Amino acid sequence: MNLQAFMAQNARQVGTEKRVVSDRFIDEGGKPIPFEFKAITGEEEAAIRKSCMVKVKVKKHITMDQVDQATFLGKVAVACIVYPDLKNEDLQNSYGVRGDDVLLKTMLLPGEYQEVLNIVQEINGYEKDMNELRDEAKN
Repeated sequence: MNLQAFMAQNARQVGTEKRVVSDRFIDEGGKPIPFEFKAITGEEEAAIRKSCMVKVKVKKHITMDQVDQATFLGKVAVACIVYPDLKNEDLQNSYGVRGDDVLLKTMLLPGEYQEVLNIVQEINGYEKDMNELRDEAKN
């Protein structure tokens, strides 16, 4: 076994990916403007997950920590979006909101928001099933 392939300098870099999530945002030529996405690290995902923990009452005096899934997915989506800049104050002001996660949900229709979540899961490796991973490993 050769561990060299696992060394940081030998790992294939993951770039950004442009995808159109809505045909409502168009350029001067009338073409839809794509969003730009990037993958996040496992460490970033863990920090987001930790920030989304809530206490849930399971019995009278017993609580349990649980991830607020909707908040978690929204924060991961925001962390993966490179463009448009959701932290931009002018963009937030144009929608009358504060906060990048609130902006994303406000500027997109529900189906568009779901498409963003699907893209984010895909670029972070959640959409590959074991058969696909096995086939990639063989090649």
